[in-house]
Amino acid sequence: MARYLLLIHDNEEYAETAGEAEVRARDEGHRVFVEEHKDVVVTGEHLMPTSTATVVREDGAGGHLITDGPYAETKEALGGYYIVDVPDLDAALAVARRLPYFGRPGEAAVEVRPLH
Repeated sequence: MARYLLLIHDNEEYAETAGEAEVRARDEGHRVFVEEHKDVVVTGEHLMPTSTATVVREDGAGGHLITDGPYAETKEALGGYYIVDVPDLDAALAVARRLPYFGRPGEAAVEVRPLH
């Protein structure tokens, strides 16, 4: 078995303006997803908005620079993740295809990366 990280990128602006029913439907979709894939989902979390992020960088002089906000400004923000334990990349991709998407078509993506 191998572990893969499924990074869920979506349009954070859409998430901030979605109605309560849409948010409930998204949350229920993830609950169902986890239940249906409980044999392979190791863990997963929904992340707070990028506005709550803090970035730590080396400053080149032996110290660190700390800034508020996301690492990079982008339309698609990292909204959450799952770690799955599956036989191979094909199995990880099959699980990723089952993730519920939130927002308008084409505005969400799942990056699948193997873990060491």
